[in-house]
Amino acid sequence: MVSFNVENSQEVDSALQVLTTEGALKDPDILLLQEVDEDAVRRVAQALDMAFVYYPAILRKATGRHFGNAVLSRWPVADDEKLVLPHLAIFGRTQRIATAVTVQVGSTPVRVYSVHLATPVNLALRDRQDQIRAVLRDAARYPHVVIGGDLNSGSVGNLALQRGFAWPTREGPRTVLFGRWDHIFFKGLRPPDAGASGTILDNRGASDHRPVWARGVVY
Repeated sequence: MVSFNVENSQEVDSALQVLTTEGALKDPDILLLQEVDEDAVRRVAQALDMAFVYYPAILRKATGRHFGNAVLSRWPVADDEKLVLPHLAIFGRTQRIATAVTVQVGSTPVRVYSVHLATPVNLALRDRQDQIRAVLRDAARYPHVVIGGDLNSGSVGNLALQRGFAWPTREGPRTVLFGRWDHIFFKGLRPPDAGASGTILDNRGASDHRPVWARGVVY
């Protein structure tokens, strides 16, 4: 599993280079992207030979381009949903979403969420906690779940821990200038070994975020 905020799809070629040359990121079963437009998602999906589901969240009026979240999968996609998260941003009055997809891993359905919470400038911590709670409420219906993305926080992941999720990416270097904000959580999966997660330090100038990865086995 890999999660990568690609910063408004500005450097898609560089992002693809990272995704195809970094050993820990190569050939993921699940790839979660944030701040992407549909063209960028299609390019990545074609390059990696993966199915994808993309939902837009924000329209940049200056460029006329939509940006949102995507889930790319090597497993068959059974269904998908655009999950609208609570609270409007203070500036711009934009609304965040999660792209929710059910993929079929063998005989086991796994619910997967690509999440991008609001920034600290736009919403207080309690409001961003409400946003992750909305994802966790939806996820409560499923025994096997992956949640990942840009949380714009180093602490809201504690709410996932309280609901029985593993947090393999909890420790590590900063993923953005201000802290470790990009994460992966899962429930109903187990890590195959102690070193089954990490952060790619050199993103080749593809983004202001570093990608994170984790391995988990369905049980």
